[in-house]
Amino acid sequence: MTPTDHTVAWEHAPTRRAWSKHLALNLLAIVGWLALWGALLAVLVVFLSPGYTILVVPFLLYSFYRAFIQLFVIPVVLRMKRVLQVYPWQLFRDVPHGLTDRADVVGRQYGWFEFPNPARSTEQLPLVFPRHWGVGWWHRRMAPRATPELKSQIGEVWLAGDPRFIGVIAAPSTDGARPRRFRFLHQQMGADGGRLSVAAWGATADDIERGRRAGVRPARP
Repeated sequence: MTPTDHTVAWEHAPTRRAWSKHLALNLLAIVGWLALWGALLAVLVVFLSPGYTILVVPFLLYSFYRAFIQLFVIPVVLRMKRVLQVYPWQLFRDVPHGLTDRADVVGRQYGWFEFPNPARSTEQLPLVFPRHWGVGWWHRRMAPRATPELKSQIGEVWLAGDPRFIGVIAAPSTDGARPRRFRFLHQQMGADGGRLSVAAWGATADDIERGRRAGVRPARP
């Protein structure tokens, strides 16, 4: 059974396993960076003379920064599960994308993909990466100078979501059987900070309620 045969993405067993692995790796990252910070601090205090402080402090600060960032990643990963439990996977090939800022998008943006509006398939809507962390893998493959081999790895993109609201994207595994590299994409068009009326995009009351179940606040008509 293919990923798109399920009512929601979460019913796809390889998706559940891939998400669980994604969560576990991020939890291990917190432990790892905190352990490294503690080890560096111990080395600095116990073993090194004050003259070596300038060499250790940058690594100490960086490990603390990475552990701090990971604390923000975990809620995002949990929110991904909520989206996967509401929307099915859709598979798209040769999705338009870019790294330059779009004038029609409000707020921070670190790259974008365009997907068809569910109400009007001829209309493309951009979803953007709203944060800079965790998107390096995608950026290297989205770059105009990326090699054909790298670009081919996002030749097919999986989307669970609604381009009028929110989405979780993933790249397929080599055999195409499971998702990997989960990342959030947000809809941020509109002059009022991305809270543009979605009625103009053909969203119904059911669409808006579905968005709310996936954690979109507000998703208003």
